[in-house]
Amino acid sequence: MPYETTGKLVVAISSRALFDMTEGHEIFMEEGLESYAQYQIEHEDCELAAGVAFPLLQKFMQLTDRQTQEPLVEVILLSRNSADTGLRIFNSIEHHKLNISRAAFTNGQSPYRYAQAFGAHLFLSADPQDVQQALDAGIAAATIVQSQTPTSTSDHTLRIAFDGDAVIFSDEAERIFQSEGLDAFAASEKAAAREPLLAGPFMPFLQALHDLQNHFPAMDCPIRTALVTARSAPSHERVIRTLRDWNIRIDEALFLGGMTKGEFLKAFSADFFFDDQKGHCHSASKHVATGHVPHGIVNEEQH
Repeated sequence: MPYETTGKLVVAISSRALFDMTEGHEIFMEEGLESYAQYQIEHEDCELAAGVAFPLLQKFMQLTDRQTQEPLVEVILLSRNSADTGLRIFNSIEHHKLNISRAAFTNGQSPYRYAQAFGAHLFLSADPQDVQQALDAGIAAATIVQSQTPTSTSDHTLRIAFDGDAVIFSDEAERIFQSEGLDAFAASEKAAAREPLLAGPFMPFLQALHDLQNHFPAMDCPIRTALVTARSAPSHERVIRTLRDWNIRIDEALFLGGMTKGEFLKAFSADFFFDDQKGHCHSASKHVATGHVPHGIVNEEQH
């Protein structure tokens, strides 16, 4: 029978987001493809260490239906490696006992196009170009921000935090802030408080997480989500009413009024945080694993 992912959350991840492939990537950049391929073949029995997104993927794969014990999340590997050089990656997957059986190896080409074919709700990669192409194709995607060591909370609860504007929501309000300033932004959001914001690139992924949460009792759910935004009163109301209009549950909402997000993400014990602004991402990555979402006016201005 055909395999179906219906009802599952599907996460696609690149090999450099899942594992620490720094040494091999440096050889590729400095010496070229042939040297890189030879290096990977010579080391294919040496398991790769965990990468930035490794702990997140472990927690995703622990999520199972409590009645059927069936996995609720499917993880797909999308890699620019060839099948030949990718043998080390699959050996490492086996070593770390990760439940990943499906993969696309594209031998130097961007693998983003297979994210949609696999039905991915999320694509994580270390390659900004692949991430941008996935976003343009309508898939929630983020570029891994490198940090010193992968981090994870000690319990089994999966905690994911999101910025609001240009991530969960569209950047319509952010455009007013960037062009006219804070006072105009606050006035506009107050006037439009009862008008739902348009969806941003991560709204479908948040909806998929919400659907997973519905498999569990509200007071005993292994997934927690948080909105961590620079907004403050009075611009909070439109956000709250938008989520209510979408019928999407957010467990925690932090309206920081421009305060640095890192300490709050640490307090939330986030396993991963998504933000559209590189400055916020690099600051947050000192505390938690972080992905940059290259969407919205701030990123348009940086090109």
